[in-house]
Amino acid sequence: MRPSSVAIILLVLLCLASSLQATLPDGNLCDMKCKIRCFKAAVKDRCIKYCGLCCAECKCVPSGTYGNKDECPCYRDKKSGSGKPKCP
Repeated sequence: MRPSSVAIILLVLLCLASSLQATLPDGNLCDMKCKIRCFKAAVKDRCIKYCGLCCAECKCVPSGTYGNKDECPCYRDKKSGSGKPKCP
């Protein structure tokens, strides 16, 4: 293969990969991000449930397994009925 053909193929693959992520439904993206967020949680099913609810409303999940809530103010500011943080 010529170098120009390889470059074109790589460019097409890069475009396809970036468009694939953009077309994922929000639910799948939230599920993926919440599994990462709740990886170290003691009660994973509850963490994933509330993370999913927050992600659906806020359209974001902070990076990492703890903290970093400044990355997503909506997620950070959600409170439960008792005034405690709603989102893990």
